[in-house]
Amino acid sequence: MSELPAEASRTHDAGSGKERRNVFARIALFVRQVVGELRKVVTPTRSELINYTIVVIVFVTIAMLFVTALDYVLGLGAFWLFGDG
Repeated sequence: MSELPAEASRTHDAGSGKERRNVFARIALFVRQVVGELRKVVTPTRSELINYTIVVIVFVTIAMLFVTALDYVLGLGAFWLFGDG
């Protein structure tokens, strides 16, 4: 499991009856944790970005063709079942 920051573990004592921090302190803690996580983000290189873009375009094209074929087949089935009415 992931490790919790020391600040988060101090603020959350289940059943101990301690008073929770006020809303502004919790918002500040959240923002600090978000900034800490964003520091870990690594931007892809140009070649990785091109590769990811090609993979997404190919996947979307395949999904689009699958949905189109499924729509066509189900449409034929509806016309067969209910007629051309």
